[in-house]
Amino acid sequence: MDVAAWTFVMIGLSFALYISVAMWSRARSTRDFYVAGASVPPLMNGMATAADWMSAASFISMAGIISFSGRDGSRYLMGWTGGYVLLALVLAPYLRKFGKYTVPDFVGDRYSSQVARVVAVVCAIFVSFTYVAGQMRGVGIVFSQFLGVEITYGVLIGMGIVFVYAVLGGMRGITYTQVAQYCVLIFAYMVPAFFIAFEVTGNPIPQLGLGAHVADTNMTVLEQLNKLSTDLGFTRYTDGSLGRLDLFCITAALMVGTAGLPHVIVRFYTVKKVSAARISAGWALVFIAVLYTTAPAIAVFARTNLLQTVANQSYVSIPDWFKDWEDTDLIAWQDKDDDGVVDYTAGAAFDKKPVFAGGPEDDTARGAHGQRLITNKPTDNANELYIDRDIMVLANPQIAKLPDWVAGLVAAGALAAALSTAAGLLLVISSSVAHDLCKKTLLPHITERGELITARVAAGVAVCVAGYFGINPPGFVAQVVAFAFGLAASSFFPAILMGIFWTRMNVFGAVAGMIAGITFTAGYIIYFKFISPDLNNAAHWWLGISPEGIGTLGMLLNFAIAIPVALLTKPPSQEIAHLVEDIRMPDHAPPAHEIDV
Repeated sequence: MDVAAWTFVMIGLSFALYISVAMWSRARSTRDFYVAGASVPPLMNGMATAADWMSAASFISMAGIISFSGRDGSRYLMGWTGGYVLLALVLAPYLRKFGKYTVPDFVGDRYSSQVARVVAVVCAIFVSFTYVAGQMRGVGIVFSQFLGVEITYGVLIGMGIVFVYAVLGGMRGITYTQVAQYCVLIFAYMVPAFFIAFEVTGNPIPQLGLGAHVADTNMTVLEQLNKLSTDLGFTRYTDGSLGRLDLFCITAALMVGTAGLPHVIVRFYTVKKVSAARISAGWALVFIAVLYTTAPAIAVFARTNLLQTVANQSYVSIPDWFKDWEDTDLIAWQDKDDDGVVDYTAGAAFDKKPVFAGGPEDDTARGAHGQRLITNKPTDNANELYIDRDIMVLANPQIAKLPDWVAGLVAAGALAAALSTAAGLLLVISSSVAHDLCKKTLLPHITERGELITARVAAGVAVCVAGYFGINPPGFVAQVVAFAFGLAASSFFPAILMGIFWTRMNVFGAVAGMIAGITFTAGYIIYFKFISPDLNNAAHWWLGISPEGIGTLGMLLNFAIAIPVALLTKPPSQEIAHLVEDIRMPDHAPPAHEIDV
């Protein structure tokens, strides 16, 4: 069987597994729909948390960014893993003990304010939709390449699958589906890594292969990649180009943004008690580390293989995988000097993302050497090649000439990563609308059945909106996700942190801080990404901080406004002060049945 056939088999089997699990674990109450009955074993909850947290950005895009940006790509490794540790150790146990299973619920009850609850609902929906756009885009990319459909139709297929198990199963269905998805995605990620590490270095363990010597040479893998990069006009791979302040701000935004992501926080309410939440957090960190310690190795191996097989090669002798990926519009080559050789060096090849002339089967839309023609204006740079970062992991098995079934497995794993996180985010949107907005604010007398129906309708609408943003994303997958983390950092993190550890924090400070933080961050991102994209460069950024890192300043602005406002206004009641002190006393954790649903 070829790659397409293996992909159909792998994806078909995995989808059948997900839908079967969702049907078996169908939610039958609001408690099942929101927190899976608070009865998930810690080990399984750790796997579900890892799948929920390791999105398409982790599986598809992170290694791709590291493969191109070298040292600068460490911002994703340090930011996301450090953020999870921060969440698991500093926030999650206290939030779990508080007994509220959504961030808006915590904010509303901690600050005794419906206004604060509504502001938190708006922030949760805004953050979640930004994040889910990246996941749906990842789904579309996988389908477009491996199943030969347009990205738009790929997103629609993904919407249908998520709709079935998110709307039908709720958190209960999502949790057990995510356990299956973790098994699929980690197996799919590690198998090609083992193959490639052994092929390049003779050592099958990717983490060790990264520092090993290349077979039949006296150079390590990184030394060889540095030499290949400088020979082609790039900077050394182990050097960085981002300013230190920008690199720090992006890393910090990713870190504190992780600690404020509502779809990850809710995972700590699906276990029976606080001690189980701590255990599941530890398991999740182990499961996450498997992928995150492998990603740098995959990035380096993929980059090395790419430079050795494509750069300065005749298009006639270029590998078949290159021409296959051309048909997805994610790789483009224009022969500027008409010599039939793919010249790859530093600099942008085109003035914007390439648009191909005609279709893959249109012979009139091909150049003299068989390449697909581009309608974009080429730049004056010597570089002739455009490569989308999001394809490096997906194309890696083909680049390394691995068996076709491995490529199909990677496609199934990428879909598992994207769909698992998308489902968690959609449930956040659903619970924010049905529980926090309707049940707790607008319709306090709604029945449990009515709330469950509302939650499912909200999830269905959210799937449609997420699909639209997946079809029309504001950037590549990891970049879109980075925006979501910045928004979470600037809105939720200060309100949650001070709500747990500072009894003097009140509703006025929390609301003022959240509004200021998310407004500033969103405004900065929108201005540079949509209003004035031509100015989106270090020369025009404030203090040289990119839109991906501005969430750190948004968070500091949140603190700067929230603290003085809280000190200048009426302190919270003694009841709230005692409540805040109580949640930091682990010996008095409420039983699981006291969780308010």
